[in-house]
Amino acid sequence: MPRIPWIERKFDFNFPVELFPEMIERLRGTPARLTDSVGGLAREVLTRRDGERWSIQENAGHLLDLEALVDGRLSEYEAGANALHAADMTNRKTYDGNHNDQPISRILEEFRAQRGDIVARLDSFEPEMFGRTAWHPRLGVPMRLVDMVFFQAEHDDFHMTRISELIRLFR
Repeated sequence: MPRIPWIERKFDFNFPVELFPEMIERLRGTPARLTDSVGGLAREVLTRRDGERWSIQENAGHLLDLEALVDGRLSEYEAGANALHAADMTNRKTYDGNHNDQPISRILEEFRAQRGDIVARLDSFEPEMFGRTAWHPRLGVPMRLVDMVFFQAEHDDFHMTRISELIRLFR
């Protein structure tokens, strides 16, 4: 069955704000899951593209690239912004990142460090912060901080699933 492209996905943010600890745990676990998935794969497998679509390593690099977006959005929630800044839907940072030219260990280490910083920030917030709302520009909906954390975890899983597909395809 074909997957729904990320930009076509719809989200229902109708869960209680009190689920924020579970959402943070999903983000906390992605670096370990990513390392477990790609560890031991040959460079040829990591950097092989499926046509014009990103390689395993480029998908991993894309997760790293988006940490700055998440960090910026956390600052917007902290500042009480009415709207979140828009993501670059062209993914220019990933295309320009030359992730296939980097050692996978560097991508994994940087992702683990940056995600650790984000999770530490989330862990430091008072529970009330997770109910704070700002407008999400692409989805066109108000998004609580807990929703943004869920959205990011779903994005992580979207790319982790793609990495798993590529591993099965190229092994």
